[in-house]
Amino acid sequence: MDLKPVLKEKFGFSDFRSGQEETVKLLLDKKHVLAVLSTGAGKSLCYQLPAILFSGRTVVVSPLIALMNDQTAHLQSLKIPADKIHSHCHFSQNQATLNSFIKGEVKILYVSPEKLMTEKVLNEFKKLPIEMFVIDEAHCISKWGAGFRPEYEQLSQLKELFP
Repeated sequence: MDLKPVLKEKFGFSDFRSGQEETVKLLLDKKHVLAVLSTGAGKSLCYQLPAILFSGRTVVVSPLIALMNDQTAHLQSLKIPADKIHSHCHFSQNQATLNSFIKGEVKILYVSPEKLMTEKVLNEFKKLPIEMFVIDEAHCISKWGAGFRPEYEQLSQLKELFP
């Protein structure tokens, strides 16, 4: 599949940066990927492009609220249905976003580890066609450990809960 027309149409880029196209193709082939790229190298595009091509939904787990806000605002500006659930959003806003994700109106959902690893959210997600879970900013685990976000350690359960 030639990905460059989609890259241009959806994101406005005529070519991939180093490592991006290989990562995108692996994800499109449903492979588990650990992508380590420097800051500003375009890691987000590596999962955003497959997410819009998949028929189902994508969940992006991030511990950084500002990053989630920036990413969703950017995707929404590109007319890509994305939203976020985190502790700085009002409960009613989080609930409305969750309902939109369940209905398929939101294709890419950014969620904090604390919000994702609740029984309610996991049970709702089990009913959905989730194509991909992305653990963004995974270096936070090694840098700050589980004391920073204990739910990060629980993320290993996703592979068993969503085979």
